[in-house]
Amino acid sequence: MSASKISVAKKAISHIEKKLTSEVVLGIGTGSTVNFFIEELGKFTSHFRGAVSSSEASTQLLKAKNIEVFSLNDVNEIEFYIDGADEVSPDNFLIKGGGGAHTREKIVAAAAKEFICIVDDSKLVEVLGSFPLPVEVIPESRSMVSRKIVAIGGRPVYRSGFVTDQGNQILDIHDIRINNPEEMEILLNNIPGVVDNGIFAFDKPEIVLVGD
Repeated sequence: MSASKISVAKKAISHIEKKLTSEVVLGIGTGSTVNFFIEELGKFTSHFRGAVSSSEASTQLLKAKNIEVFSLNDVNEIEFYIDGADEVSPDNFLIKGGGGAHTREKIVAAAAKEFICIVDDSKLVEVLGSFPLPVEVIPESRSMVSRKIVAIGGRPVYRSGFVTDQGNQILDIHDIRINNPEEMEILLNNIPGVVDNGIFAFDKPEIVLVGD
């Protein structure tokens, strides 16, 4: 598995390498595949300006490679956003958030000119939903949001003991097939107390690279 992740990390480097300049700021996602990408990116630190990170975990890895990490508020644009996924549909719709960072990941993806998703082939599915869909909720709303999710046919499971970088909680929705990702993303985000959910329908990647 790690060989596949290293392979796709190298593919992503090849895709962006010639477009890097001293002004380029990259967006960097979260997760095991991205960790391999950060490892490869460490060889090119002098080729670009720095990065905006989607999680505290990735920030620490970037700093360890002497890559300057910026706040999104302090940069005008992000050239490329590189991140993994938990599921990828044939239309490049994603489920993300297995690591609980999907809210910040979606924000950085929305700010980027090009979103490059890097995965191994085990993440490719025909229909989203086998992987439990993460929903970030404000703690006080968790029970109410859970009842709303049950009403639309999902089985929410509280991710006990986990707190997001924003200080919120995660509900993982099981037993739900996501035939219309755009509709489901809107439906969930319109429940009061939901911060964001892990469907990437409106901020889906332009390119999906798959490891060998």
